[in-house]
Amino acid sequence: MKRFLVAVISVLIGAGVVAGVAVFASTTSGEPPLLVATPTGTVDTPEGPMNSASLELQVYPNNSDQVPGPMEGVNALYASQGWPFYWPSTTLQVPANSLVTVTIKQYDSGGRVFNPFWAKVHGTVDGSMTVNGKTVTEWDPTKVAHTFTIHQYPDSGQPYFFVSVPLPDLGGNEVGNANPYVDNPKEVTFTFKTGAPGSYVWNCEFPCGDLYQEFGGPMQQRGWMSGTLQVV
Repeated sequence: MKRFLVAVISVLIGAGVVAGVAVFASTTSGEPPLLVATPTGTVDTPEGPMNSASLELQVYPNNSDQVPGPMEGVNALYASQGWPFYWPSTTLQVPANSLVTVTIKQYDSGGRVFNPFWAKVHGTVDGSMTVNGKTVTEWDPTKVAHTFTIHQYPDSGQPYFFVSVPLPDLGGNEVGNANPYVDNPKEVTFTFKTGAPGSYVWNCEFPCGDLYQEFGGPMQQRGWMSGTLQVV
């Protein structure tokens, strides 16, 4: 009986610790500042004139004096461990019924993506992106650094929305050791079309975190490799 009570108490204590960690992460995980797309006028399309807007993001391999990285709540824990992150924010807002052009400057190294599906371009205008000015529809799955992947909430009645592009890595001779923010990042540009207003999530599908087959830690953390997209 004594052993049974000890076992039960141990389980309860363990559950309490797990719950406490979850509550701590939830209450200290702040939403990063809102980054609003910049209106860029109108564009003629086969469907008629459409409003257009642009967003600019960067992906860095770790925080530095130059770019401190996200520091809301538990994010500071990851900053001390040198994880990659999107910058300047992962909380994005774009206009509805518009063409949105995203430019991402990618400064990180990489490797092989688990599923070659994520090495292909999905959901963009013409199914393509440009890498340093060259138009492509996919990338070498052994040379991917990250992805930018927008999903819709699975139980939502809002319009279907899915966009995913691979971000090419920098080779070993391209990533500076003393200064990781080299002057020649891989610059990726792509355009997608938004519909009616909705709330979406986005994340990186390249395993660049820890635990859970390297999909844990900063991979699940807003401000790092996961965020939200509001179409308004």
